Amino acid sequence: MNARILRLAAGSLAALSLCALWPALAADAGPPPLIPRDAIFGNPEKTLPKISPDGTKLAFIAPDDKDVLQIWVQTVGKQDARKVSADRKRGIRNYSWAWNGDLIYGQDTDGDENTHVHAVNLATSEDRDMTPIAGVKAQVIGVSPEVPGQVLVGMNRRDKAVFDVWKLDLVTGALTPVETNPGNVGDWIVDRKLQVVGRQTTLPEGGGTIDVRDGKGWRTIRKWGVLDDTGVIAPTPDGKQLYLVTNLGHDTEAVELVDVKTGKGKVIASDPSVDASEYVYDEVNDRLQAVGFKRGRLRWEVVDKSIARDLEALAQVNGGDLAILNRDKADKTWLVGFSSDVAPMRFYAWDRTKQQATFLFAARPRLESATLAPMKAVEIQSRDGLSVPAYLTLPPGVPAKDLPMVLFVHGGPWARDEWGYNSAAQWLANRGYAVLQVNYRGSTGFGKKFKNAAMKQFAAKMHDDLVDAVAWAVKEGIANPKRVAIMGGSYGGYATLVGMTFTPDLFACGVDIVGPSNLVSLVESFPPYWGPFLSSTWYPFVGNPKVPAEKADMEARSPLFKVGDIKKPLLIGQGANDPRVTQKESEQIVAAMEAKGLPVTYVVYSDEGHGFARPENRLDFFARSEAFLADCLGGRIEPLPQGGKVPGSTAAVKVVTPRAK
Repeated sequence: MNARILRLAAGSLAALSLCALWPALAADAGPPPLIPRDAIFGNPEKTLPKISPDGTKLAFIAPDDKDVLQIWVQTVGKQDARKVSADRKRGIRNYSWAWNGDLIYGQDTDGDENTHVHAVNLATSEDRDMTPIAGVKAQVIGVSPEVPGQVLVGMNRRDKAVFDVWKLDLVTGALTPVETNPGNVGDWIVDRKLQVVGRQTTLPEGGGTIDVRDGKGWRTIRKWGVLDDTGVIAPTPDGKQLYLVTNLGHDTEAVELVDVKTGKGKVIASDPSVDASEYVYDEVNDRLQAVGFKRGRLRWEVVDKSIARDLEALAQVNGGDLAILNRDKADKTWLVGFSSDVAPMRFYAWDRTKQQATFLFAARPRLESATLAPMKAVEIQSRDGLSVPAYLTLPPGVPAKDLPMVLFVHGGPWARDEWGYNSAAQWLANRGYAVLQVNYRGSTGFGKKFKNAAMKQFAAKMHDDLVDAVAWAVKEGIANPKRVAIMGGSYGGYATLVGMTFTPDLFACGVDIVGPSNLVSLVESFPPYWGPFLSSTWYPFVGNPKVPAEKADMEARSPLFKVGDIKKPLLIGQGANDPRVTQKESEQIVAAMEAKGLPVTYVVYSDEGHGFARPENRLDFFARSEAFLADCLGGRIEPLPQGGKVPGSTAAVKVVTPRAK
């Protein structure tokens, strides 16, 4: 199983939100009761169940008595769960079973993203840091049932800009160098023997290549430019073919089976309206079995007919979108989840022999009796003719007319919003706001034309898409034009700052979470290991600050240099250890606003990075956001904690009051 499959599995798990559809509350019934913030933003009660390779144990994530998320393990069929991990602070959010029966997870320090690989030995109850090297980022890039006691990891130990391949022995902890990165390898292709058989490189002019080992050297079988994308899913068991996801020769990303000798490929799954994004993969036999496509709801395209009956039967278990989390080595038991917009996550065990599902648990049982808001997929026409996919969530129990609205902008920008349970959307809708989430141009998943339409369009056409979406909601009679806020994290935080500076009359207020204020200082501060990828991402899409004309253009698109145009209230949240959008990005715009006597509230969390992982900090910031939005838009509010701060939070707050004129 190679790095791409591992990352895709982690991503799909993070997005899971599961359950059958609940009936919508009648529009004239009045708003439902307030849902407590901790039921939405606190830790889940249980989540992410995974079965052991031998099928005898069930692992899951749940908080310990200090509300830190840990890995727990119980015997299948028994109620003997015990905590097996020993994280002390941030909590564990993903993990996997190693083929020898150990558990593997990654953890950084206070959000710095220098992740270490940890292994939990169930026999000794020992939780070990297997890559205990300060300032080094480690990531799992290969596991195999044929080499159960070993794992391939990538580490930037030798050079902070690139990841070399190391072999990790899970028993002894020994790390052995395997492959040295020449400086341009972004991904390694690993076979069933944990041998490196290929690589994906980046080119100085953008784009990249897929290379396979040919004797002692490397031979390129695919090459693409900056306007295209290609990635490796996995090699076939015999090593003669590769599963690739690529948009070479077509607009959307399709899955191809490519001959290693000739480089020629055959499309085995595609959709002309959306990229391939989800996979069902048999790790034991290295077989791609189904490919998922999601423009609105998820659609599975079966590649391996041996699982067609399973997918058909599972579709009857629950009305949500199906995700297969993992399976035992015998392939008799699958653990699955169902993603829905109006209910908490729900997990099941699937017996393939009996074709029978057994309910395991819901991640957030406190929400199961709550009235949640349906999410509707809509298409909005941009001013220049693009069809922009978006999602609208309306507050239950009130007429969908002249509502206060929050434009909630996703991060990335090379990411997307999707249908399913969304904690922020449910929180805002419950407080009385319409919520509009827009897949502005540049969002991934909708083809390369849509993505590439965003080149050099930060604070321009990308922002126009957001403005046009607000205009659509106003024209439809949904949103009150004087009561629209903008909120988001990462790129969504940047979009918030752009909204407050470039279109200062459109939004009543803004909430920026770890958003960059200056595109030049942003790119110049990226971690060293982002360097090899800049030629395909930030340089062509945003600009290269080393080129004077591009630097000037980047500054022209940066909210920092338009601070004087801010007219409305602004709330900013920042993690002090964020390596992607450093604290400087927030500090400099707050200082500029203070110098001009403009009001701003600035909250820094000393033990957070790119977002707020600890529940105390997450609850603290959303409590502050709720009060801020209520003052601005007039929505409902749950009382703030006594003293104005959530216990255990590390929030440091600076409030700049307006200077008297």
